[in-house]
Amino acid sequence: MNKLKYAIIGCGRRGMALYKDGALKGRDDAVCVALCDVYEDRLNALSEEVKKDTGSSPVLYNDYRRCIDEAGVQAVVISTAWDSHLDIAMYAMERGIPAGVEVGGAYSLDSLWRLVRCYERSGTPVMLLENCCYGRLELLALNMKRLGLLGKIVYCEGGYCHDLREQIAFGLENRHYRFLQYKNRNTENYPTHEIGPIAKLLDINCGNRFLSLHSVSTKSVGMQEYIEAHGPERLKGETFNQGDIISTTIKCQNGEAVNIVLDTSLPRYYSRRFTVRGSKGIISEDNMSVYLAKEHKEEIIDWSSEFNNINKYYEKYDHPLWRNYDQKGGHGGLDWLVMTAFFNAVKDKKSMPVDVYDMATYMAITVLAEESLATGNTVYFPDFTEGKWMLRQNNFASENED
Repeated sequence: MNKLKYAIIGCGRRGMALYKDGALKGRDDAVCVALCDVYEDRLNALSEEVKKDTGSSPVLYNDYRRCIDEAGVQAVVISTAWDSHLDIAMYAMERGIPAGVEVGGAYSLDSLWRLVRCYERSGTPVMLLENCCYGRLELLALNMKRLGLLGKIVYCEGGYCHDLREQIAFGLENRHYRFLQYKNRNTENYPTHEIGPIAKLLDINCGNRFLSLHSVSTKSVGMQEYIEAHGPERLKGETFNQGDIISTTIKCQNGEAVNIVLDTSLPRYYSRRFTVRGSKGIISEDNMSVYLAKEHKEEIIDWSSEFNNINKYYEKYDHPLWRNYDQKGGHGGLDWLVMTAFFNAVKDKKSMPVDVYDMATYMAITVLAEESLATGNTVYFPDFTEGKWMLRQNNFASENED
């Protein structure tokens, strides 16, 4: 294949950003030939972007089934609302068309088992487009771990800490799916940004696995106060089920502990809280620093001198994907890297870097956290690999990746 032909299914905020911000626009390896959305204005707006880029108009569809069946594509990129991701992906997989699926949580474990069985039956790969697995800091940590510089990893933290109050409050006006999630559910609804890089670091599904999970929720006040001050008027007096901060602790087969946090309905700065604790050092996103025991033999009184030292570690230990990368395309380059990984895997018929077992594992956190919060209990993780985690190798972002 020269240029891989693909369709974008879901032309709203995320679909438009993937294309317009450069992750999909102007590529040498792939071209968008079809678009699908239930809203005509979104279809037409993204169609104009594709036409400006490629010089030709993509075929437009309102039904994803017709798009997959008729457009003659070799892959699909699914960027719809969360509740339709898996159904569209499985429809494509059953027809031999690999799917790259945008992130989000699941609604049931049964739907994830059906996704896994669909892959095992059809042999058609699916990739979770978890761009944070390709973050520069996250890949620095992976590289330093593989070099033995962090020692034995004991504990990791991550978070999706992002003030989304305006997006949630005006969700119905903007046809955005988050409003109904926060109105009706209470769970860790967006776990994959934080858990994806950690799972790759801890060899999850490749010699290690998640064993159990326990979640704790705060009360919900952030959205009500925001709406009282900023609207919309129709929601004045409404309550939301979603707690303002959800903290989830996960225990791993090999003895590590992981804590992830969802924090999206209170005022705050953006952070993914990425933290790695090893027997020889620590990497921390919130102060952008690395501390290695071998480099700090004397007690330091003023720790502020150690903060924001990350650049010297990038100079020494930057992951090759970033060392050889000219930084183009969405979210500081993450979107370009994840789409390149997906298209390369499709064209070369290689395993997906974030494959069906990873996808099911990460998305299951939403379902399990919902149960844990509702019951107050620790819940146990299903093993979607059914024992294959003991044999699989973690080749993510390595020269041996296959």
